[in-house]
Amino acid sequence: MARIEINFPDKIIYTTKIPVRITDINYGGHLGNDKVLGMMHEARMQFLNHYGYTELNVEGAGLIMADAGIKFKSEAFFNEMLEAEIAIAGFSKVGFDLYYRFSCNDRIVALGKTGMIFFDYAKRKIATCPALFETKFKS
Repeated sequence: MARIEINFPDKIIYTTKIPVRITDINYGGHLGNDKVLGMMHEARMQFLNHYGYTELNVEGAGLIMADAGIKFKSEAFFNEMLEAEIAIAGFSKVGFDLYYRFSCNDRIVALGKTGMIFFDYAKRKIATCPALFETKFKS
C-alpha cells in the first residue's frame, strides 16, 4: 500500500509553539489524529498574523484550502509543547503549498501539507496569487 510522502522544504519561514491540550488526547492516551489538522490551522493562523495577514486578506486576496495531507511519525501526549515549523513551496498562478512540521524534544510528531488557493470571497472565485506575497516567500 502506498503511503503519503511529505518532503518538508529546507527553508523554514515561521516557527511557533502549540501545546497538546487534554481535549487533544484520544482514547489511546495520545494526540488524536483528527486534532493535528486543527493544529495545522492554528500554526497557519499564527504565521499569517505574524506577517499582518488573515485567511480573508493576504495582499487583498483570501485563502481557501484545496487539499491536506498528514504523515504521523510519533506519539504526543498531554501537556507537551510542540514546536510547529512552517515552510512554503510550490507556487502557482493561483496558490502554493504550506508545509508543517510538529516536533517535541527533537522527536518529529507529524508532518503536514496543505494546498492553499487564493480566493475572492466576494465573487466566490479563485483569485491570482498576489505578486507581493509570492516575492516575499518564494525561495
